[in-house]
Amino acid sequence: MHGIRAAVITVPLVAALLGGAAAQQGEALTCRGAGVDPAAKVRYRTETVIDAPLDVIWRLQADVERWPSWQASVTGAERLDHGRFRAGSAFHWTTPVPPGTGIPATSLDIVSTARQLKQGACVRWTGPADGEGVHIDGVHVWNFSRVKGGVKVSTEETHTGPQVDANVPMATAILRAGLEGWLADLKAAAEAQASAGMPAPLGR
Repeated sequence: MHGIRAAVITVPLVAALLGGAAAQQGEALTCRGAGVDPAAKVRYRTETVIDAPLDVIWRLQADVERWPSWQASVTGAERLDHGRFRAGSAFHWTTPVPPGTGIPATSLDIVSTARQLKQGACVRWTGPADGEGVHIDGVHVWNFSRVKGGVKVSTEETHTGPQVDANVPMATAILRAGLEGWLADLKAAAEAQASAGMPAPLGR
């Protein structure tokens, strides 16, 4: 599940831009051969290039419990296992629901499990998000690859559930805002750490 940005203006604006589109076109991302839910109506994919070493970016992403320190939309995060972030690792985290969406919940409680993972290359996690009057099942894939100018980080996520399926454009707008915001925060945090010369072991 992504970090949903609580923005009153952004959600309806993005919904208008998307119109009835439920997904961005293109080949689905995968991690160790597994991808997002192909039957999901709510889907979004995006990417950015981050001018920082891969190990810095990977550590930020894999160190789940520190997400709130660099993601404004993550209000809490805890690992439910110990040791290196790996396939099978589970984590609980919370994120606010934007106002003006018609969803009564003020926040979502999410329990995600990393199903596939390759250190420094990709991760795919799944899990439910629950709040008052809402249930969402999410599948989220991340790919990391070195390119000219840094590291290309690509992400794709799908959502299913009665509430999101009932308003696909709005749900896609929320997903889009969340993923674009996550990438912007990751880019800012990674580039700041790289500039400061902070160490970041890849094995975290």
